[in-house]
Amino acid sequence: MATSKRCNVSSENLTENVVKTPKIDISGKVDLIIQSKKHANDVFDVLEYLQSEKEKNVICAINGCTKLFCTSLERGDLYVGQLPKEEVLLIGGDRSANEKYCMFMRHRYNGCLELLLEHISHESYQIKESALCALMKFASMEGKFPLQDLDWSEHYSFPRELIQAVVERLLSQKEDMAVLISRFQEYLEMEDVRYYVMSSVRENVGRVMDKSKGAVMPIYQNNVFTLLSNINMPSQESELTNYLVKQEAKHEDWKAAKLKEHKRAFERLWLGFLKYKLPSSMYKKVLVILHDSILPHISNPTLMIDFLTAAYDVGGAISLLALNGMFVLIHQHNLDYPDFYKKLYSLLEPSVFHVKYRARFFHLANLFLSSTHLPVYLVAAFAKRLSRLALTAPPASLLMVLPFICNLIRRHPACRVLIHRPSAADEACVDPYLMEEEDPSQCHALESSLWELQTLQKHYHPDVAKAAMAINKPLSQQEDDISELLELSTYELMERDLKQKQSKTVPLEFDPATQLLQGSVGVLGLNFSLE
Repeated sequence: MATSKRCNVSSENLTENVVKTPKIDISGKVDLIIQSKKHANDVFDVLEYLQSEKEKNVICAINGCTKLFCTSLERGDLYVGQLPKEEVLLIGGDRSANEKYCMFMRHRYNGCLELLLEHISHESYQIKESALCALMKFASMEGKFPLQDLDWSEHYSFPRELIQAVVERLLSQKEDMAVLISRFQEYLEMEDVRYYVMSSVRENVGRVMDKSKGAVMPIYQNNVFTLLSNINMPSQESELTNYLVKQEAKHEDWKAAKLKEHKRAFERLWLGFLKYKLPSSMYKKVLVILHDSILPHISNPTLMIDFLTAAYDVGGAISLLALNGMFVLIHQHNLDYPDFYKKLYSLLEPSVFHVKYRARFFHLANLFLSSTHLPVYLVAAFAKRLSRLALTAPPASLLMVLPFICNLIRRHPACRVLIHRPSAADEACVDPYLMEEEDPSQCHALESSLWELQTLQKHYHPDVAKAAMAINKPLSQQEDDISELLELSTYELMERDLKQKQSKTVPLEFDPATQLLQGSVGVLGLNFSLE
């Protein structure tokens, strides 16, 4: 098992450090306890230093306890089974001296575990890390030398209770544990640890969130998300090779050794976490990793629709990311969601040209509207709404939106009626299009025309006017590439105009107006003769 350098300090180095700082030799006392049972009471001195206020003393004590109790586990010096209360030792009874010693050391071991669990919340990161490494070392040793009569048919000899206790401390409700959780990722690469951590996190989330009645708990939920996002799921059964505890008997029947069970635990974990209301900032974090890290490992991805619907209601960029998730479910997993394009249509507001995710929005919108099997009324509604919004859009956005609209018309020739309606040019009339209508099927876009594009032909920016004139000629079959225009900013547009070279020479002299002067002379002469 890989541990940090601080957890692997040798006893010789410990002795050198302890002589200078602590009043007692921790390593020396640990060696005496291991060598002879008559020094058993010295364990209290070691445990006392676990509660020291000095960082070096605590770390020395952690390493000493790791050495002492790992040796005790290996030698069978800890009581196995249901541990009687410590008062029983004082009464005496028929128990042998060796059995009493094992019970005594088991109580000290349990006390050590409690102190180490408390140190996971210590203000010093070095102490946190050392405590975490020691606990995982004990988990490894308990797996080899079990202290409980476990259900061998289901969980074998894995120390579930210890892992649950570690998970509970990592998922603090008061402190951000992101750094320590990233250190814990090393252990999540082990198949059995990952499996039982997922089960423990699911139980913990259900208990904590139900107790808070579903209220948002930013610190706690951020810790949960950090832990979940550090879980790397295997894709094939053959990848399940790295275990903290190797089962000697019937290893292939162990749930932690089956990819199907890992996926089931993973799915239940994420669905259990996402069913509660999340902090607004967390929706974006989840949606960003949804397609690559979550959906591929869920047997029924359409179960994520409730989360995506809740995420859409948050608004802004999160709504766009939620629609992207819905589109993946519709396109790849046959999800039936009739309101998808209605929700996309409602996102088309004047502010969409000014937000920082503008490029991503139109990239995804272009993807969503790429199918040639969409109803004509739907495509016409999007083209008309974009045209109306274009009247107040900045030039940098117009250079992207105008080709976007033309591409929609190219994909759906039936929409050409929007730019070839003779009655619209002959006489002024009321536009039947309803801008306030949220349902694209009820906005009467097909009864209107794209007169906004003709208006933009008089735009003050020559590039915009030129782009709007594309509708004056028959549109080619080849679509315009808008990928380079998505990120175009006003600053870049101005820089491009300033650097643009004149292709034609500017005329410096005109031909003299001879006819005008001759006419003037004639008039003067006529007036003179009349006098």
